[in-house]
This record gives sequence, C-alpha cells and structure tokens, in this order.
Amino acid sequence: MKRFVIAAAAMTLCAGGAMAQSHQAGSHNPAVKNGAPHTIAAPAKGANSFTEDQARGRFAKAGYTGVTKLTKRDGLWQGSAMKGGKRATVMLDYKGNITAR
Repeated sequence: MKRFVIAAAAMTLCAGGAMAQSHQAGSHNPAVKNGAPHTIAAPAKGANSFTEDQARGRFAKAGYTGVTKLTKRDGLWQGSAMKGGKRATVMLDYKGNITAR
C-alpha cells in the first residue's frame, strides 16, 4: 500500500511538470522555427551569415522580383526590388526578416 501511494505521488508530480511545458500561444521563441520570411518594421542589428544567393532567395520567397543593387552593409543585405507593381528598398537582417521601405 505504501509503495502504491509513493508511485501515485510520483506520477502526479511528473504529470504536473509536463503540463508546465506546454506551448503558449504567441511565444517569441517557438520550439519549431517557421522558415518563411517575415516582413517587419525595423531590421534587427547583428552579424549576417546569409550569402547573396540566399538573400535573393529570401526576397523571392517573400514575393519580391527584380532584386538589384544588392549589397551587404552593417550586417544587412540591402537592395531594390519590385512587389505589387511598386519598387521598394528591401533589407534582410541576420534573422531572415525582411524590411521594405
């Protein structure tokens, strides 16, 4: 009987720990990273490890065409591109986020 009570108590503690680890909606650090490019208001500063071809691919994946004048400055890939019939200055930060102006 004593072993049964101890085992039941141990299982209850383990179940409580599992509940505490559940995914919360809107988490800023999800367990599974979404690889799709995101458009944000301001680029994050940091060292960028994307190659020029990877940067062009991210812009294309986000719907930009005709990417020109692509250069890397201050950790950001910057260039000019078309989307929706409008030309914009586009930037790709080290996180893979796109900013357009």
